[in-house]
Amino acid sequence: MGDARNAIEHIVFGYAERVDAGDFAGVAELFAHARYRGGGYDDPGTEGSAPVLETMEKMVMRYDDGTPRTKHVTTNLVIDAHEEAGTASSRSYFTVFQALDGFPLQPIIAGRYHDSFARVDDEWRLTERVILCDLVGDLSHHLTVDPFAGQER
Repeated sequence: MGDARNAIEHIVFGYAERVDAGDFAGVAELFAHARYRGGGYDDPGTEGSAPVLETMEKMVMRYDDGTPRTKHVTTNLVIDAHEEAGTASSRSYFTVFQALDGFPLQPIIAGRYHDSFARVDDEWRLTERVILCDLVGDLSHHLTVDPFAGQER
């Protein structure tokens, strides 16, 4: 499980690092063979790099330094790998912090990632990410649209 764990940790933590760096093309790369379900299990989501890149570019604000001025903190990572089958899943928590001039450092959203992976040609890759949002704060400086409009919170 050591190789699977290391590879999966790099994917899970790499997502946060890429988003915070404003590297949306890098985020999209992670979804080349994966479905992105940002609205939970009821969301049919998008699949593949191009739609994920389009979504990120359209929805996430970037500032003068090219970043969204966020820090995604991912914790409580649990990985269940099935080496013989070449499949794995993980669960983790996330908290997103943001700070801007006139917007002091604060958590803006927290929730869970439920991820699935497959080993293809001896390389682990993401096959699905389901994002479950549990706590929502002020997203007005992070997203161009309210993803929860029309939904009860």
